[in-house]
Order: sequence, then C-alpha cells, then structure tokens
Amino acid sequence: MPDEFPTLAQSEHRFPCDQCGADMRFDPDAGQLVCDHCGNTAEVAQAGPWTGGIREIDFDRAIRGDMSEAEIEETRVTKCPNCGASVEFDADIHATECPFCATPVVTDTGAHRHIKPRGLLPFRLSQEEARSAMNDWLGGLWFAPGGLQDYARKGRKMNGIYVPYWTFDADTKSQYRGERGTVYYETRTVTRDGKTEQVRVQKIRWRAVSGRVARFFDDVLVLASTSLPKKFTDALEPWDLSELETYRPEFLAGFRAEGYGVQLEDGFGEARQIMDRQIARDIRFDIGGDRQRIHSVATDVDDVTFKHILLPVWLAAYKFRGKTYRFVVNGRTGRVQGERPWSPWKITAAVILGLIIAGCVGFIIATNQ
Repeated sequence: MPDEFPTLAQSEHRFPCDQCGADMRFDPDAGQLVCDHCGNTAEVAQAGPWTGGIREIDFDRAIRGDMSEAEIEETRVTKCPNCGASVEFDADIHATECPFCATPVVTDTGAHRHIKPRGLLPFRLSQEEARSAMNDWLGGLWFAPGGLQDYARKGRKMNGIYVPYWTFDADTKSQYRGERGTVYYETRTVTRDGKTEQVRVQKIRWRAVSGRVARFFDDVLVLASTSLPKKFTDALEPWDLSELETYRPEFLAGFRAEGYGVQLEDGFGEARQIMDRQIARDIRFDIGGDRQRIHSVATDVDDVTFKHILLPVWLAAYKFRGKTYRFVVNGRTGRVQGERPWSPWKITAAVILGLIIAGCVGFIIATNQ
C-alpha cells in the first residue's frame, strides 16, 4: 500500500479566469465556476448524477499495493499539531490557521502518495446559508454562553471542507445457529395480603434452529477522517449518495479537501462491523418467532470493492475563553452539529429561579389550606 497520509493537491483546485487571470471558485448557488474579481463564469464539465458509472476498485488488489499510477496521486500536506488534521495550502502560503480547531499551523512541504477520490457530492449550500443554519442551531441551545453565540455570529469566515469517506460493496453469505423462542403463558395461584388470586406468568419455549442468509451491501459509508468527532459526522447523515458526481477538481475550486487519516484496511474493518450488525438483524428476522437467540455466525465475504469519495461540510472553529468550539454543517442539507457549550451562570440562574417558583407555589398551597 502507498503511504496514505494526504490531502488533495492545492494546484488541482485553482482555475484561472480566462478574462482577468484571478482564481475562480465553485459557487454552490450557481452550480458553476465564478470569478469574484470580474464576475466571469464558467461551466463545470459534468457527467451527470451517479448511475453506477463511478468505477469501484478491487479491495484485495489495493491491499496488495497492486494499483496503477493513474489511481494514485502525490500531494503536499502538513499535519495540525493539535487535532492531527491534514491541512492543505497554496504553494506560496507558509502559515495559516487549522480550519478544524483554529490552531496556528506552519506548513510542511512534505509530499505523500495516496488513493485518488473517485466521486464527490458538490456543495449545495452557500456559506451564508450554512451560517444561517448554524446561527439558528445556536439560538436553540438552552444554557449556551451568550458570549459564544455573539462571537460566532459576528460573521467570521466558515471553511468549506470536503471530508474524506470510504464506501464499500460486498457480497455476503452467512450460516448461523440459534434458537427460536415462542411465548406462552401459564396460570398460577398466588397469595397476596391474605388474598388468593390467579395470575398469568409469561414463559418462553426455545427450539434450536439453523439457516442461511445472504445480502449484497452497496456503498457502506465509513468516515475516513480523524479530525472531527465521529458523533458529529454521523449526525450529519443521511447523505444523498445517489447524487454522487464523478470526481472533478473544478468542484473543489475555492474549497479545501482533507486527506484521509483512516487507512483503507482499517476502514473496511469498520464497514464489517456495520455489515455484521445488519446480518444479525437479517438472521433474527429469518429465525422468526417471538424471541431469537444467535449462537454462532459464519460469514463469507466476496467481491469486496471500494471507492474514496468526498462529502461537503461547512466548518466553523472558534476559540472562546481558551476553549475551542467546533460546528459542522452538512453542505447539502443544512443539518448542524457541534460542541455543546454550557453557561454555568445561566444554569445557576435557572436553578435559583426554579427554587423561587417552587417556593412560591408551596407558599400559595400552604396559605390556601
């Protein structure tokens, strides 16, 4: 396997305007490249939504390192000393701020080889729409520090980041052994407080079973980033993977792309856990009855293929009173997740107010009696 600690080459993200020479960017609202300097626009060559045309890569071949040079690229990257993110830069930039945690970063000019992305979902929301979604989310947080809300709403730039993911396909066949439980009831006579009564007691009759289930898994999605908490990115789902576009660097113009930190083999290990949970549900359905027990499962996994894809996230990282708060917005749907800040002053005030209200209610009740 090649060295896999990358980010995408910044040189591939730059598209000079053919009228003024300034860098153009991809505009999610217009769905095309736009020059902010002179207003010129250019279309993105499109292959249309994914209909099976994005070619999968054989997993075993990739693990053996048997990949063509066309499937590999070499890029210049640096690593954030705080959160470990792979951060990309223009060739003439030597210091910046990590978009994931707001830590100052000095660039590293090292080059790394990695697997090229096959597809992506272009940004659909503009920065203004993402900021509006984040502010609405912040406004709905009870007990959040007002200072953080005001600080976040001052209009600081959000970063559009393409976050790396793996998708896996696999054909599975599983043999299992277990038990099917049938619920039945027995009537018993019991004595309570000197009184005798009849009660129904639930019982389960178990019977040994065995069988086979099969399932083809298509696009099992696994986060390939280690820079963001997984609970945030999981909460941004679902992603409309049926709208995947064939990878084109034009879509990345004006945005950043994080390199994957989860290696291919580790990503498949997580995908297997997702598959195994679904297989267990299939087995329970196949066993039937009122209750199910699974004693053993033997699964054959064949024809494993994968893709490296990029999904769009708007990211804001704020340092407030010495603590970093991160907020992420799904660049397609506007779903928001982030660090949950708490204001001890608001919590204390709410507790005091609650005690005052409870005291008043108690006083009124006592007076009426």
